Amino acid sequence: MSRLILFNKPYDVLSQFTDSKSPTPRATLSDFIAVPGVYPAGRLDRDSEGLLLLTDEGRLQARIADPRFKLPKTYLVQVEGAPDEQALDRLRRGVLLKDGSTRPAEAELIDSPSLWPRDPPVRYRQTVPDHWISLTITEGRNRQVRRMTAAVGLPTLRLVRWRIGDWTLDGIEPGTWREAVAG
Repeated sequence: MSRLILFNKPYDVLSQFTDSKSPTPRATLSDFIAVPGVYPAGRLDRDSEGLLLLTDEGRLQARIADPRFKLPKTYLVQVEGAPDEQALDRLRRGVLLKDGSTRPAEAELIDSPSLWPRDPPVRYRQTVPDHWISLTITEGRNRQVRRMTAAVGLPTLRLVRWRIGDWTLDGIEPGTWREAVAG
């Protein structure tokens, strides 16, 4: 039976178990997960938060991470500015990035979600509004969500991956994890 771990990766934590590139030690998965033989299925950038799946089974890891399988990933994205229907439609149709067009996405304006406070907090500017969108994509290019929102004039302030396929972050506090059934 393969193991599957759902981890709520905090901001400023690397999606790997070691950090050999930095002269100053940075937080890694080994600071939170002491389970031998599991590896991340995909990754989250250091400045992103939320659901990271880890497994000890190669086929499951590939099924989760490989874009060929089109596993949907839902992000809660705090953006600078006020998304209008035109910007959301552009995200829904797919956005042209330097490395080509993205696949169509699900995008909707949402109320501010009940999330944990981020440390450090997102900068607040009294003269610039911010809003939240839910964005579901089926691929995973480098910094894709941030590049997509920027391409439609909505820079990302905070990025939280909430769901991967049927697995969700619901009930998992930042820096904690739980085991799940591999679907």
